[in-house]
Amino acid sequence: MKKVSLHTLGCKLNFSETSAIARDFVKKGFERVKFGEKSDVVLINTCTVTETADKKCRQAIKKAKKISPNAFIAVTGCYAQDEAENIAKMPGVDVVLGNNEKFNFFKYVKSLEKKKNAVVYSCETNKINRFDAAFSSGDRTRSFLKVQDGCDYPCTYCIIPSVRGRSRSDTVEKTVEQAEKIASDGFKEVILTGVNIGDFGKGTNETFFDLIKGLDKVVGIERYRISSIEPNLITDEIIKFTIKSSKFLPHFHIPLQSGSDKILKLMKRRYNTSMFRKKIERINRLIPHAFLGIDVIVGFPGETDDDLNDTYKFLESLDISFLHVFSYSVRPGTPAEHLPDKVPRDVIKKRSGQLHQLSNIKHKAFYKRFINSEHKVLFERAKHKNSMYGFTENYIKVEVPYNKKLINEVKDFRITGINSNDIATGDLLDI
Repeated sequence: MKKVSLHTLGCKLNFSETSAIARDFVKKGFERVKFGEKSDVVLINTCTVTETADKKCRQAIKKAKKISPNAFIAVTGCYAQDEAENIAKMPGVDVVLGNNEKFNFFKYVKSLEKKKNAVVYSCETNKINRFDAAFSSGDRTRSFLKVQDGCDYPCTYCIIPSVRGRSRSDTVEKTVEQAEKIASDGFKEVILTGVNIGDFGKGTNETFFDLIKGLDKVVGIERYRISSIEPNLITDEIIKFTIKSSKFLPHFHIPLQSGSDKILKLMKRRYNTSMFRKKIERINRLIPHAFLGIDVIVGFPGETDDDLNDTYKFLESLDISFLHVFSYSVRPGTPAEHLPDKVPRDVIKKRSGQLHQLSNIKHKAFYKRFINSEHKVLFERAKHKNSMYGFTENYIKVEVPYNKKLINEVKDFRITGINSNDIATGDLLDI
């Protein structure tokens, strides 16, 4: 039996797609092995959101060649879309598949013989127009469900619209069918993922609100989390639906990117800090126990110390739970590449450290609010020494002694404290 190893870099959307591709290999009679083990085929699903992501992609290709020198190596994903010809020149690579052909490995590859020169299939930006359904399975306790792809937002720092194409999605009916398949596999929690999921329904006359109403009815799925959603697309009806739904959890991941209106304008974001504040305060008021994770970029061209100070004070003033801090790196082909006043790397590093410290303060304060409160926790598969972890509805990480019977089970739990690793501890109430 031929062996295949797959490696994913980047976002949850990539994980959902790699898992779908893996199922296709298994159907074709391949045995899936871990990346890093010797195999006959290696498929690497890449990311290009940062310069670091590009570097990791190149490292993964070199690692695959070193471990399995005779393996047929295929590279796909966003870095493959953006730098197809350069990847094709890398030693060991046999085929490069653009994002539009990501799921067509067996359409193009009839023989697993190593090639003298790598072949590139469909990496033209204007050909990225199809939507391929995908969800993750087997890798984790939770499943990532792809509900949308592509983006129509022209943010000046972002390469994703040019490597993922325009916004598109399946119908509500077909997306619900995917969720039903996930339920039949025994998963109890689903994370909705995409490039710009709040934009669901382009071309189908449906909305993201229509989608969550449909998913809420799927039997077997007990919990849904909404992954990153633009602040201008979080409508009141979505917030209020989360309140009344027993399945959609009080957890929002919202990109801010900067707390300076000057920088937001340079980024061509579709809101200002005033609108963002109103959205956060609205969620705080209606769902006071909600976890709010906020994306922020430091070091965008033109960002001064005063701009960073504005961002810090703005975030400090908000009732939020966590910061996802990203250091800006130039993406060739984006408008920001040509902006003046680039910020030195050492300054970016310092600013990143400041915001990480603020995130730690916010995160600890959020956890401490819930000491002596009861929650429902879904426990995960992984064993860490003699412990296992789970997450509450509002995304508080919980640690308990390992018990195989708890895997993929939702249990009542009382938080009694926070340990030295900033993880919640407490008592199971229904075991």
